[in-house]
Amino acid sequence: MPDSRPYATLLAKGEDRKQRILDVAQRLLTRNGWRSTTLAQIAREAGVTPAGLLHHFESKEQLLHAVLDARDADDDAHADTRGDLIQEVARVADRFHRSPELVGTFAVLLVENILPDAPLHDRLLLRYQDAIGILAEGIRRGQRAGRYRTDLDPTVKAVEILAFINGMETTWLLDPSIPLTEVFKEYAESLTREFTPTDPK
Repeated sequence: MPDSRPYATLLAKGEDRKQRILDVAQRLLTRNGWRSTTLAQIAREAGVTPAGLLHHFESKEQLLHAVLDARDADDDAHADTRGDLIQEVARVADRFHRSPELVGTFAVLLVENILPDAPLHDRLLLRYQDAIGILAEGIRRGQRAGRYRTDLDPTVKAVEILAFINGMETTWLLDPSIPLTEVFKEYAESLTREFTPTDPK
């Protein structure tokens, strides 16, 4: 029976190289932005040839999407979209501390792709809309269960919550010394006070 280990070893090396390219891309994109970052720069810092980089990522745009894929995968692995909304908001600070490089890269890519003709604009807009939908549905679940006030507009509150999270990302990137966990805890507590139905008595 043929030995498959050499192939497995090559495959593992290829995955390691791909991850190294992705890590370097995240770092350079955060520092320089995507407009000022070239594939040649990424290849050089990753220790591969431009051809070697293109073996894993066929274009700069594909590499940009791979960076966002990493951010989305990290969020999916740690978020409970069916859990308690306010508890999940309080836990967002954990993501900042867990993956600061992904937070920084995402913030830079978001700003650079605001305009409709930017390469990642449509994907980032869809991601934003999906996030609003998830938050709004979390509020509706709480309303159906009688835990949240029914006079709240779920979409409006979802926009507010996401704006707070995005704003905190920028603030924390600018000044990592802020009491991030405490701020998120206090915001979650304020949501609890606002969302809790008043006692009819």
